[in-house]
Amino acid sequence: MSDRTSNGPLDLALLRTFLAVYRAGSVTAGARLVGLSQPTATTQLKALEEHLGRRLFERLPRGVAPTPVADELAARLAAPMDALEAIAAGAPAHRPAPEPPVHLGGPAEALAVLVLPALAPLVERGVRLRITTGLADDLLAGLRAGTHDLVVSAIRPRGRALIAEPLMDEEFVLVAAPAWAGRLDRDRLADDGAAALAGVPLVSYAEDLPILRRYWRHVFGTRLTADPAIVVPDLRGVLAAVLAGAGVSVLPHYLCAAHIDAGTLVPLLEPDDPPINTAFLARRTGGPLHPHVALVHDHLLEAARSW
Repeated sequence: MSDRTSNGPLDLALLRTFLAVYRAGSVTAGARLVGLSQPTATTQLKALEEHLGRRLFERLPRGVAPTPVADELAARLAAPMDALEAIAAGAPAHRPAPEPPVHLGGPAEALAVLVLPALAPLVERGVRLRITTGLADDLLAGLRAGTHDLVVSAIRPRGRALIAEPLMDEEFVLVAAPAWAGRLDRDRLADDGAAALAGVPLVSYAEDLPILRRYWRHVFGTRLTADPAIVVPDLRGVLAAVLAGAGVSVLPHYLCAAHIDAGTLVPLLEPDDPPINTAFLARRTGGPLHPHVALVHDHLLEAARSW
């Protein structure tokens, strides 16, 4: 690639495509934002690189990573291009272009109980949110592809395309409603562990009891082999079933803390070393975050200190 900048006229469509790809983190997602096919967007990016005489993106296995030249160009383009887009969309000229919505992904339970209440005050500051729930692997794939701006993930993402910062530690608790807790020999449970729970109905998030199996292995040092009485793929549903007296389960403390304080749920054990899972706040590598994405990112990290 030449080191000299072309002297020919620069098509604004190339800049529009560049900014969309920069913000999306992938050519495919950026092309969708501006209504182009992926090959057309790729051709336009190459044309812009040729015009500038500089490489703008490094191609990754999934998505693209901006170079410092791209970071500088995006910083110069963002405000005027957004203003032009607003005028083209018919917004009043005196009204500043609104920030785009922040696309946030994560597990439904943590988003509902912790994240959304923490972010609610930002709405008065003009922040708009678009929420997607799902499994961590799917959400991280969407983050790499530019579908999401931020993802709360129960697993640390791999690779150089994403940055992950520890957000919170989830502590897991073995719980039951008071009626079930009263039927169990709590002293035997402390002494004999899992044997004291033989035959007790289990309420699980999935058929293979992933959270329960981890608790049994970590706390009791044994492998759990049982068929769950109830399977519901939402921890809030698991909580509801346990509160109604369906049986015993293992839940993150943040989800059941209020019920434990109220006495409607009983922690059956208080091990010295309970199972803990770290949740991460993930974003794409590259240039600076959009102002509202940065605001949500920083607000979540601050709020999570009290979770």
